[in-house]
Amino acid sequence: MKRRQFLYASTLNLMGASLASIRGLASGSAASERMPALFIGHGNPMNAIEKNKFSDSWEQMGKDLPHPKAIVCVSAHWETRGTKVTAMEHPKTIHDFGGFPQALFDVEYPAPGDPALALEIGNMVHRAGVQQDLEWGLDHGAWSVLKPMFPLADIPVIQISLDIHKTPEQHLEFAKELAALRNRGVLVLGSGNIVHNLGRVDWHNPDGGYDWAIEFNEQVKKTILDRDFKKLANYRALSPSAQLAVPSTEHYLPLLYATALATEKDTLEFFNDNPAMGSLTMTSLKIS
Repeated sequence: MKRRQFLYASTLNLMGASLASIRGLASGSAASERMPALFIGHGNPMNAIEKNKFSDSWEQMGKDLPHPKAIVCVSAHWETRGTKVTAMEHPKTIHDFGGFPQALFDVEYPAPGDPALALEIGNMVHRAGVQQDLEWGLDHGAWSVLKPMFPLADIPVIQISLDIHKTPEQHLEFAKELAALRNRGVLVLGSGNIVHNLGRVDWHNPDGGYDWAIEFNEQVKKTILDRDFKKLANYRALSPSAQLAVPSTEHYLPLLYATALATEKDTLEFFNDNPAMGSLTMTSLKIS
């Protein structure tokens, strides 16, 4: 660990209890409105700045949700060795893509960070250590969705990375330990896509999907509605289409971080349930 990171983490450890108490996130704090959990199919980064059915739904979602004290985002676009959480006061906007118009690179999403919440997450998770990160920021998996949803960028946002060494089952178990955040006014948001195969994209079919993409997406939806969330982790057993639908796990795993927080009393609601460019699905899920 770099000296600056060590000193920063040490300071947070000394201040953590009082800071968390101030923010109302520590155990025994005043009750907050229970927040939904979301999985968002984010798709094309241009959705952040284009007016379309996807960005319109995100905008409406921001209006309909209870106002979060903070947002914890698990994005497909931050993979690490070990689990990390952004712990800076002012996370930078990361433009982690290429080949798009300059207008997209000009986007800034200057939401504050929340070092106290980052520390709290490190303390509440027991299955694996969580490293405090001062280098990352907010990648487009986070800000492309949050910009239409919360355009004022006035809600603290932190990201939790995807540990490349964890199995899907281990990601699911890790995510369950974040469940208490919902009762503390924190919105947990997974950002990815259920079906995501860029190698099979059909640019001439913006609103359609291959049979295998639709079949796998429908099987995942059925599994969710059956509340068999553990079965989602063993996704290759869900359908013969899984290998094409999920050629790599990073866009699928954020779904597990949302469904892991569902209870028997929660309502499960799909939205943006559309295929795109043949080999993507934008299907999203609200758990409330």
